[in-house]
Amino acid sequence: MNSPHLRAARPRLQRHPLMLAILCAWSSTALAQQADGDNAGLPTVEVRGSGSVAERKQLPQTSSSVTADTAAESINVTDSSDALKYLPSLSVRKRYIGDTQSPLATRTTGVNASARSLIYADGILLSALVNNNNGNGSPRWFMVAPEEIARIDVMYGPFAAEYPGNSYGAVTEITTRMPEQFEASIKAQYAQQDFSHYGASGTYRAQEYNVGLGDRSGALAWRFSVNHLDSYSQPVTYVTAASAPAGTSGAVPTQDRTGKNLYILGASGLTHTVQDTAHLKLSYDLNSTLTATYTLGFWQNQANANPQTFLRNAAGAPAYTSGFSSNDVDQQQWMQGLELRSKTGGQWDWQLAASTLSASRDLTRSSTATFPAGQSGGAGTIADASGTGWSTLDAKGIWRPEGSAQVISFGGHYDRYTLATPTWNTSNWISGGNAALFSDSRGKTETSALWAQDVWRFAPAWKATLGARYEWWRAFDGYNYSSSGSTGFGFSQPQIRHNGLSPKASLAWAFADDWLATLSTGRALRFPTVGELYQNVQQGSIYLQANPNLKPEKVWSSELAIEKQLQQGQGKWRVSLFEERVADALISQTSTIGSGVASFTQNVDRTRQRGIEAAFERNNLLLRGFSLNGSLTWVDARILENKGYVATTPGASSVGKRTPYVPEWRATLVASYQPDDRWTYTLAGRYSGRVYATVDNTDINTHTYQGFDSYTVFDARVRYRFDQHWSGALGVDNLTNRDYFLFHPFPQRTVFAELKYDF
Repeated sequence: MNSPHLRAARPRLQRHPLMLAILCAWSSTALAQQADGDNAGLPTVEVRGSGSVAERKQLPQTSSSVTADTAAESINVTDSSDALKYLPSLSVRKRYIGDTQSPLATRTTGVNASARSLIYADGILLSALVNNNNGNGSPRWFMVAPEEIARIDVMYGPFAAEYPGNSYGAVTEITTRMPEQFEASIKAQYAQQDFSHYGASGTYRAQEYNVGLGDRSGALAWRFSVNHLDSYSQPVTYVTAASAPAGTSGAVPTQDRTGKNLYILGASGLTHTVQDTAHLKLSYDLNSTLTATYTLGFWQNQANANPQTFLRNAAGAPAYTSGFSSNDVDQQQWMQGLELRSKTGGQWDWQLAASTLSASRDLTRSSTATFPAGQSGGAGTIADASGTGWSTLDAKGIWRPEGSAQVISFGGHYDRYTLATPTWNTSNWISGGNAALFSDSRGKTETSALWAQDVWRFAPAWKATLGARYEWWRAFDGYNYSSSGSTGFGFSQPQIRHNGLSPKASLAWAFADDWLATLSTGRALRFPTVGELYQNVQQGSIYLQANPNLKPEKVWSSELAIEKQLQQGQGKWRVSLFEERVADALISQTSTIGSGVASFTQNVDRTRQRGIEAAFERNNLLLRGFSLNGSLTWVDARILENKGYVATTPGASSVGKRTPYVPEWRATLVASYQPDDRWTYTLAGRYSGRVYATVDNTDINTHTYQGFDSYTVFDARVRYRFDQHWSGALGVDNLTNRDYFLFHPFPQRTVFAELKYDF
């Protein structure tokens, strides 16, 4: 980070009051340590909370946490991903309540890079490492209902040998609750959004219900929950054309993200989704030091998406073009996990864990017939992703040598990912069966790994963590099929293999009371997903074959973190300087092929992301019960070398341009006031700078469909406890009704009402 960047950023900072408020609060936190009495304020987002996964496992990463109490009191939560919305440097691309395509973006990774972070629930992988995108590669957040969560911990950077190279963005560990006595709860939630854009307006509602039961009887503990969601989305996409169709009116003139003239012909992707989740967790103490845990999860989704035309013909009747279509989705997914863990606390402990997540049914029926006739049937396609999924197996051990200040952990890992996505033609997209095969993408990847880590407290104020992970990876059974007219082309892809070592090192120094400095560095190998290797790419009506020869991303990350605990438990603050260098970065690019433009994934030779992150929390600030926490992140993300770049416009270049989807600035600020045991008032803000979606940064127009705006969004929540059983809450997301695009139009002001009973 150098002074020209700081000078360039300073005027922008002055235009954002949210950032100024964070800096002022952070300064007061560092200076004002005259806090009065015990902490009577709301439990806040923790910069590094006690009981976090990082502390329990003695992992070297900087971490942030949010507890169940925090989420219930201060966050408008409709699924588990919402609990992360105010943690430092994180954002989830959630387009509407019930969105199944919600990838996580981190400090240095964007919303189209789902395979650069990891999400676990009780050790079961929710990250869909079958792809690296914001579609079928999105995490399976819906497998865990918010009411099940005890806490969520996020660990930044690839500095722990226990995790694979996909951790170089962040690792999110969701821990669910287990009861100590009988408990039951029921919660009902209602949300409503009034949305208006490009001449389309409407009211879109969502209802959600959750029931939970649990108990412990001697050695056996169990918890069961069911969740039901019924939600309507605002328009998610739009039908566009370079010119207004002849003989029609109503098309909305605008510009696309490169500044070219464009017409919006109508809205599409107006989705009605009905989802059900059931989750069972059993825990049995085989003896005083050995526990077995079994988890079973089931999720189903029935959804349909329809268009809304803006066009009218000469008689004033609705008119359609070939861009209008509908689709129906029918999905069922299963999750299972089995764990056997010892907990002696002595010289040796161990753990065995296996998990699987798979789609037993995943059908998307889409219309290709011309509207309006296509709304009631006609030609279409059936995409079948049934059988797509993954399995993992882990064995871990911990050795605490007697009389030593060391803790040595080690383990082995195996995983397999399977992609199966045939698409069939059908004579009736609503009820017809499979006809001729239209396209197919399928394949598998598997990884085997051995790892070890040594945590050595070699002096009272010093702790070193050394680790390494060696991985063997292969991709196999790759197959692609595409068709043009009545002619089909199938191709079996070659098997490929890669392997490599990822060393890690961290040094922590408690250089004064309540002060800690940690320097970490580590290498990560992020192997291509099966989707990046074998997913077909469409150019018009022609599918192009995927690239099976992609190389793994090779990442070197470093971080210097300085943390300060405030007196009497009144809060803490942290500053982190970080840098990430990636060789052979896997980034989606575009190229002109024939008369059209196609997108594809290609290795970019070198990128570099460096920046600074500040996070703080302050309890009982100025008055008892008032807490403030937030974060501010600046990142300089650049493409340093890209020999494979093909210019999409004359004179364009990608070298020196910003890495796609990584904003320069991010910020959060959460203020909560709890005057007594009944009331909690929360006002929160989220800011993100604009991002570029192209490697050459030619998408200069942000406020348009497929553009990426900067945004400042404020949320509010009031929660009231009627008694020990009943509680209610009212909330608003996007309080000021900010109108912004992140490729898709994002939700406008949304109001929430919630009622809950706990037994």
